[in-house]
Amino acid sequence: MSNPKQALIVVDVQNDFCPGGTLAVPQADEVIEPLNRQIDHFLERGAPVYKSRDWHIPKTKHFAAYGGSWPEHCIQNTKGAEFHPALRDDPRITVISKGEGDTDGYSAFDHTDLASQLHQQGVEEVVVGGLATDYCVKHTVLDALKHGFKVKALEDAMRAVELQPGDGDRAIDEMRAAGAEIVSPH
Repeated sequence: MSNPKQALIVVDVQNDFCPGGTLAVPQADEVIEPLNRQIDHFLERGAPVYKSRDWHIPKTKHFAAYGGSWPEHCIQNTKGAEFHPALRDDPRITVISKGEGDTDGYSAFDHTDLASQLHQQGVEEVVVGGLATDYCVKHTVLDALKHGFKVKALEDAMRAVELQPGDGDRAIDEMRAAGAEIVSPH
């Protein structure tokens, strides 16, 4: 039995979501080491690796100051929007920018060409980790399933915002119920 062609999607491991950022996710930096292991593993096999990033304009309905729910974060070309410096970088990694207009852009598939890029490469299964479990990771996983991909979500490589206690666990339950496999490699 042959293994399905996989791609790795690393979701929003950006400075503003990490300790000291304007929208810091608790223990966000703990996802970096397991994600770096996955990035190395995928690149060694020649498999596609994608990093999504929030890439907001300075004035968007996504931000509380303009009617949204969130503090300003990940504004284009700012230090906060940069990937965490400890997250592996490599020229073979494709960056997907999302949330560029007035949309929330939670999913890496939202108003991007990620699905078509994956389909063009013959990808059948995506492995997803990053920030945050209860928002961008969850929406990316659910959209990947809607686009016909098998999905493995990396339990050790995602952390939740937890606006309400239990949001992270509920997000994992929702991803599992939709058909994603929640895995803990190594």
